[in-house]
Amino acid sequence: MEQDELEKLRGLLVERRLALLAEGDLKADPNRSHASTIPDEDEQPLNEMNQVISSRRNRLRKEEIAGIEAALGRMKADPEDFGLCQDCEEPIPKGRLEVMPWALYCVGCQSKRSGPKYGGRRRHAGDFDD
Repeated sequence: MEQDELEKLRGLLVERRLALLAEGDLKADPNRSHASTIPDEDEQPLNEMNQVISSRRNRLRKEEIAGIEAALGRMKADPEDFGLCQDCEEPIPKGRLEVMPWALYCVGCQSKRSGPKYGGRRRHAGDFDD
């Protein structure tokens, strides 16, 4: 990979890391506004759903930061190999790296690793017509 491309990707990685660190963890509202109050039965499912969403978002945010840190480490340790798919060793397309500079795999290899969803077949609204 060319040095100017590497610097551009390094800038994208650093910028994204700073943005993720600045936004911080999403706080989940407690099920009760005060410990002495009884939770409202109608609000409890919504509060639980919000807690699940907050937890998932925070976990994904931490995983993305870890991926960015790893990418910066790979970039520093072995700049010549940065941007190569770790499975097929072919260059990851520039467009993919511009969107996700921490990507480890090309789209084809990532698809193989992720595996088929829904029994390997896409589902469409028309799939359920009689």
